[in-house]
Amino acid sequence: MSMSYQRRTKDQLAARIAQDIFDGAVVNLGIGQPTMVANHLPHGREIILHSENGILGMGPAPAAGEEDYDLINAGKQPVTLLPGGAFFHHADSFAMMRGGHIDICVLGAFQVSTTGDLANWSTGEFGAIPAVGGAMDLATGAKQTWVMMDLLTKQGGSKLVERCTYPLTGLGCVKRVYTDLGTFECTPQGLKLIDAVDGMELSELERLVGLPFELREV
Repeated sequence: MSMSYQRRTKDQLAARIAQDIFDGAVVNLGIGQPTMVANHLPHGREIILHSENGILGMGPAPAAGEEDYDLINAGKQPVTLLPGGAFFHHADSFAMMRGGHIDICVLGAFQVSTTGDLANWSTGEFGAIPAVGGAMDLATGAKQTWVMMDLLTKQGGSKLVERCTYPLTGLGCVKRVYTDLGTFECTPQGLKLIDAVDGMELSELERLVGLPFELREV
């Protein structure tokens, strides 16, 4: 059977997430793919970007040749600073995260359970990153945790699972999962589908996920 749907590219996925960020939100974009969301924020919507290494008010990525490596995000990528932006001590930044002052954080993940458990720092294999870093503080401290990831592993298995088998970052913390094939909401009752890519049959999506889900009421 030929596929009639088209996966979202990384940029399309970043733009899909940016579309849902509300005006006035303070947002932390995790290391890796989530940083791409900064380049797709809607014009005319004030969104304040926070980085755990101590920046508030980041702008989009700098143009080639205009990078300032004294001004970087937590992933060591050069960033820009918008008018009114500020940088400050690492401890103050973590106090913002732990104190519930971040409206939304967008993180990558290895696995997310149907009820919102998050595993995003280790697959248990030798050579993985040595510690969870700021992800645990963000996942539990932010008012909403969103995940940006491919739905399937390179082996074709679903990263949405009934129960995480990798070391956990947080329990029941993920509100939404944005993937290349569709957007899901995690609830105590299980997964709900917010949207699917054009041409994706719900039966095919359910087969790929390997778990049942309900359609979210609009």
